Amino acid sequence: MKSARLHEDGLVRCPWPGEDPLYMAYHDTEWGVPEYDDRALFEKLILDGFQAGLSWITILRKRDNFRNAFDDFEPAKIARYSDKKVEALMNDAGIVRNRAKIVGTVNSAKAYLKIMEEGPGFSTFLWDFVDGKPKVNNFKTTASVPAATPLSTKMSKELIGRGFKFVGPTIVYAFMQATGMVNDHLVTCHCHEKCGKMKKPKRR
Repeated sequence: MKSARLHEDGLVRCPWPGEDPLYMAYHDTEWGVPEYDDRALFEKLILDGFQAGLSWITILRKRDNFRNAFDDFEPAKIARYSDKKVEALMNDAGIVRNRAKIVGTVNSAKAYLKIMEEGPGFSTFLWDFVDGKPKVNNFKTTASVPAATPLSTKMSKELIGRGFKFVGPTIVYAFMQATGMVNDHLVTCHCHEKCGKMKKPKRR
């Protein structure tokens, strides 16, 4: 049962980033910040799928390599990947070389493009599950934070039904936390109030 901790810079943070500078920066500037961009949401969902069975810091350290390998996570490009490209990715030591996840990414890109063609877009499709605004939780310790919820299970089923791969309820809940659909910063963490107040940017 871990509660938030005070760091040398005087800020209280959730315990999970520890003292790792990269992890702390991710915690402070990205995790729990509402993300509404279609492509950015796709990238985060795919990376959360690659994380399954690993720690997020492993993926974070390889994120730039992933972006280079997967054409900046442009779904239109990924959807056209050939068997030759899949083999090239399997030989790329900079990423997590898991054939099922690589092929799954291609299938997920195709599913993403279908959602973009048929409806209001990937972002709206996902955010509609939380009525378009972050769900703010008030957890005091990490032991209180769930691994999955009925809502992440519902989103997972819908994504799987549309052809997405590696989107089980636990992966989807981690994705919802990361993209600010739920604010799971502990109440004493300096990011809890900040993320809870963030609103969707106005469309230009």
